[in-house]
Amino acid sequence: MAAGGTLRGVERRGLMFVLSSPSGAGKSTLARMLIDKMPDLRMSVSVTTRARRPGEVDGEHYHFIDKPKFDAMVKASELLEHATVFDNSYGTPRKAVEDALSSGQDVLFDIDWQGTQQLREKARADVVSVFILPPSAADLEKRLHTRAQDSDEVIAGRMSRASHELSHWAEYDYVVTNSELDEAYSQVLTILKAERLKRERQTGLSAFVRDLQKQLEK
Repeated sequence: MAAGGTLRGVERRGLMFVLSSPSGAGKSTLARMLIDKMPDLRMSVSVTTRARRPGEVDGEHYHFIDKPKFDAMVKASELLEHATVFDNSYGTPRKAVEDALSSGQDVLFDIDWQGTQQLREKARADVVSVFILPPSAADLEKRLHTRAQDSDEVIAGRMSRASHELSHWAEYDYVVTNSELDEAYSQVLTILKAERLKRERQTGLSAFVRDLQKQLEK
């Protein structure tokens, strides 16, 4: 078997694997686990206008740009999706993703429902979306406080916004409840592996089967 679970000699178009959740429900942690353990999966690096947090590296976690540059990219249709969250803008550069998909590489997205909706509008056949639910509201609030990245005021805003974000769960292909991290990771990984094997994504499969039939007819 080749990387990604496909047959040797069978080409496969890459997919956009989307993880979304309310802030604090675990999508970013699950995304890091997938990237660390799946060498044939790459992370989409978004552009953002928000300030860089301690420990973040430009070009690795995000491409940090100013608002005029962001607006210019939107106007030039250089972004596959973009959204504004908590007064900060985020977007996905188009070219890097399209090049990866064409080469058979999968791209992982850590984005919200607005970005997911835009991806579906532009490339529905390439998108696999997973919504991550927290086990309870109390657990979500506890996680937001535990990570100690935001003020109490910001956390209150994230909790208030969470209800609206949760209302979009039914728009996703799959839903996983992150009660226990390793189990949630196992479920997300199973989804990715199954989607890679879909017949329509294995673009070289028809030729492979025809060749196999010829061999059998000899």
